[in-house]
Amino acid sequence: MQIKNVFIIGAGALGLMYASYLQDYLKDEVYFIADEDRVKKYKNMDYIINGEKYNFNFVCDKENEQKADLIIFAVKFTGMDESIKSVKNFVKDDTIFLSVMNGIESENIIKEHYGEKHLLYCEVHGMDAQKENNNVSFSKVGTICYGNKDNIITEDVKKVKELFINANLPYKIPDNILHNLWSKLMLNDAVNQVVAVYETTYGGIQKQGKPRKMVINVMKEVQKVAKAEGIELTDKEINDWMALMDTLSPDNAPSLRQDTKAKRKTEVELFAGTIKKLGKKHNIETPLNDYLYDKIKEIENNY
Repeated sequence: MQIKNVFIIGAGALGLMYASYLQDYLKDEVYFIADEDRVKKYKNMDYIINGEKYNFNFVCDKENEQKADLIIFAVKFTGMDESIKSVKNFVKDDTIFLSVMNGIESENIIKEHYGEKHLLYCEVHGMDAQKENNNVSFSKVGTICYGNKDNIITEDVKKVKELFINANLPYKIPDNILHNLWSKLMLNDAVNQVVAVYETTYGGIQKQGKPRKMVINVMKEVQKVAKAEGIELTDKEINDWMALMDTLSPDNAPSLRQDTKAKRKTEVELFAGTIKKLGKKHNIETPLNDYLYDKIKEIENNY
């Protein structure tokens, strides 16, 4: 009944960070799913993760001999449509699905394609991993919060718990996982977008000033939308998130800022796009998210 292998889709900073922990425990039973060209490119590549060398198994998404006990989605939301198809050949009847992606939409997409019997809802926070070429560095691995949608301790929840314990990955099984997903969206919507628009780092929001003030006000805007969706987000949560942000490496930056620096398509639709859409649904004005959405789209258009 144990999880004996893990397949990861997405070899970015987050996927590689978690893979390093999982491989230390599962050895050769950690795999990255990729298309044929990426497999050829990354197959024999050494990754340097916090100074230690790793070589991971890459398997082509067209293969169908191996089946996954656990599939972890660690891609950007912009790559979700492709990824949902790429994992198809590795799914069996009892494959567990876990998404460490931002936002509240990835679980809905997984559910549409593979059902929710073995789908666990998840949010991750507190990490500051960054990737440059084949180098990944982080000072904090953060916490994986996960659970069954109905907050029941199922066999799947137990199996993943045992895996995380053995792999030394910090985890938490919250009382209300959907609340956690919304709380993390509140954080990401504010921090990712404000840091990108102000072209700063975590250090830019760790000191008093316009960026920090805006982060807090954007969170309060998300609070209103969440309440209309039946989720109560408190000011204490905002204070706790800000306290956590203050512990991160001031030289690092969240993923959306990394994307704008590298001139990549961002996850703005997942953040401001989601809040704008739900704001309209509930007739709630979202001027800060409207502003951030427009500014980030402007940044993308000027690449």
